[in-house]
Amino acid sequence: MNERASGRLAIIIVGGGASGVLLAAHLLRNREADIRITLIEKRQVFGQGVAYSTELADHVLNVSALGMSAYADDPEHFLHWLIERGLATADNPRVYVPRSVYGEYLAEVLGDLRGSEGEQGRLHLLSEECVSVATTTAGVEVKLANGASLVGHIAVLAVGHEEQPSIEKTVAIRPGSPGDTPIDPDDPVLILGTGLSMVDTFLSLTAGGHRGKITALSRRGLVPSIHQAGRPIRLDAADVPLGTDLSYFVRWFRQLVRDTERNGGDWRDVVDGIRPFNQRIWQSWPHGAKRRFIEHTRAWWDIHRHRMPPELHERVIRAIAEDELELVAGKLLEAKRVGDRFEAKIRRRHVPAIETISAARIYDCTGITTDLAAGTNPIVRSLIDRGLARPDPLRIGLDVTPQCAMLGSDGQPSERLFAIGPLTRGAFFEIEAIPDIRVQCAGLARQLVSRAGIAA
Repeated sequence: MNERASGRLAIIIVGGGASGVLLAAHLLRNREADIRITLIEKRQVFGQGVAYSTELADHVLNVSALGMSAYADDPEHFLHWLIERGLATADNPRVYVPRSVYGEYLAEVLGDLRGSEGEQGRLHLLSEECVSVATTTAGVEVKLANGASLVGHIAVLAVGHEEQPSIEKTVAIRPGSPGDTPIDPDDPVLILGTGLSMVDTFLSLTAGGHRGKITALSRRGLVPSIHQAGRPIRLDAADVPLGTDLSYFVRWFRQLVRDTERNGGDWRDVVDGIRPFNQRIWQSWPHGAKRRFIEHTRAWWDIHRHRMPPELHERVIRAIAEDELELVAGKLLEAKRVGDRFEAKIRRRHVPAIETISAARIYDCTGITTDLAAGTNPIVRSLIDRGLARPDPLRIGLDVTPQCAMLGSDGQPSERLFAIGPLTRGAFFEIEAIPDIRVQCAGLARQLVSRAGIAA
C-alpha cells in the first residue's frame, strides 16, 4: 500500500492507544492541512491500549476529569462529555471515573474524527500488528505481521508501555498479559513494585475473589499518597533553579514545601505547582543528576507525584492494616521456578539475611524498563538493531530531540521517524500521564502539519 500516492503528506502512526489517538486528533484539527493519517493498532479496539482496556470498575483514573481532556486548549472537553452522559456534574468536576470510561471517550473522539475525516480520505484505521519500521529513499516503510507493507512520508511510534517483563525478570508476567491466567484463590502472590500498577493488580486479584497472601516488594516499600483538593502554588520560571545540582534542587524543593505548609498550604500544592516545569527541570540536569534521581529520588517523587483517589487510597491502607496486602522494602536477588511454584530470594532493606518467598505467581509492576534495547517490542528492537534509533543515555526510552525526532546510532536526528508518549521518557521523563502527552502531541502535530504547507 503506497500512502504517498495521493501527494498528501502521509503520516503513519504505529500504536492506536491513547497516545496515537491524541496525536491523530491534534493533527486533524487543522481542517485545511493536506495530510493523510494511517493509525495502526494490533488490538481490534482503538483508543484503549493497556491502560484503558480494563473493565474493572475499581480501576479508576488517577487524575480527575478536569485533567483528562484530549485537548490541552480545551481542558473541559472530557468533563462536558461526562456531564452529557450523567457521569459528572458541573459542581463536582474533580470526579475520578473508571478507566474504561476514558477508553470509551477516546474511542468516541476517534469515531467523530473518522466520521468527519474518513470521507475526505484524511484518516484510515488499520487493525493489524506492526513488526518493523524502516526508512526508504523517499520516506518510511512499515511492515505488518500479515506480510503487507505501508509506505508513507513519516512514521510516529506511539506504542506506549512495554507489555512484557524485561529479560532479567523472565519468571514474572505483566498483569493482563496472555500469561496472566487464573490461579487458585488461596495461592500466594508476589508483586514486584509498590506503585499504581501494583494497586491495579491487587484490585484485580481481590475483585476475582483472591484470598491468598499478596506480597508487594520494592526498594523502599512505599505506596502512592492520597489526592486532596488544594491550590497549586504559582511559580515563574525564574523561581525554579534549573540546571543545578540534584542535592541543591532537593533542598530547595523541601524548603519550598516547608514555607508553603507554614503559610497554611499543603505539600501537594508544591508538587502540582511545579508540574508545568517538570520537563524543563529534567532536561536541565546533566546525565549524572538524572541517574542519581532515577536511583535514589524517583521512588520518593513517584508516591507524591502519582497519587491515588481518596476512596482507593483508603481501601489500600485498610488492606495493609488487615494483612491482606504486605508491603516489603527490599531487593529481589533471584527468582526461579521450583516445581509448580516460584521461589524468590529477597533481602529486606537494612537486613543482611536473605529470605525466600514462595509464590504461585510473580507479577512485574516495576514500570520503567531498565534497558529498552533488552525489551520485547519488535519494532523498537528492529529500529535499534538497524541504527535508526538508539536508547537514551539512561536506557529507559528512545533517544529523541525535544521535537520528538528519533536519534540514530550516529546521534543525528531523523526527519522521518518520531516517537511520542512513554517511549520518550528519557528525554521528557514526565510523559506518562495524559496532561503531558496531549501537550507533546499538540507540539508534534503543529510541526508535522507545517510540512504540509499549512501554518498550524
